[in-house]
Amino acid sequence: MIPDPVVEQHREGVFVVRDDLVIGGTKRCFVDRLIEGHREVVYASPAYGGAQIAIAYAAAELGVLATIFVAKRKQPHARTLEAKRAGAKVVQIPSGYLSNVQAKAKSYCLASGACLLPFGLETPTAFDAIAERASHVARIVGPLDEVWSVAGSGVLTRGLQRGLESVRFFVVQVGRSLTRAEVGQATVLPCSQPFEEDSKAPPHFPSCSNYDAKAWEPFVRLGRGRRLFWNVSR
Repeated sequence: MIPDPVVEQHREGVFVVRDDLVIGGTKRCFVDRLIEGHREVVYASPAYGGAQIAIAYAAAELGVLATIFVAKRKQPHARTLEAKRAGAKVVQIPSGYLSNVQAKAKSYCLASGACLLPFGLETPTAFDAIAERASHVARIVGPLDEVWSVAGSGVLTRGLQRGLESVRFFVVQVGRSLTRAEVGQATVLPCSQPFEEDSKAPPHFPSCSNYDAKAWEPFVRLGRGRRLFWNVSR
């Protein structure tokens, strides 16, 4: 059972969703539903990605084998090592551009019959679960002027837009450029730091250093009115 979201009020009209308190973060609110009933699930992950952790913990709990394909590094990233400790099988791919990692994962699934999970875990199940979680938050905080989140695939912000009542949505783009279709009605603010770098101005609570922590500085600097920051994971 995934716990209800914890919402903290940091000062008048400023709210933070603390999904870092959930093992595996926001993605754990739906990844269990995606993998249940499968023998093996496969995910092609950026080395710094958080989905690999959510998948690993969910798979361990459900008795499913999680296989994570990731670019080969001299020293695997801490998140990949956490996924491995949680029970995932890690396959490191040399010349590991994400496109090559994804191609190798797809070939593996075609040969083995394993279930290939889509990038960003983009599925109707994900959107429904995020919207449901956001609706729970909406009942706590009420109408907002702004909702801030990070975006790698755009799945999170599109789910939040279905569940939260807000005048404006902002996403800090980490990694590749996102299309309008991928971010819905959100305003996109590209992050000046590469994905592989840790945030230079992280929040005072645990936040993924390569990902949602990078949205905190613009949230503090540019945010106005009643606003909410969605912290995805630790």
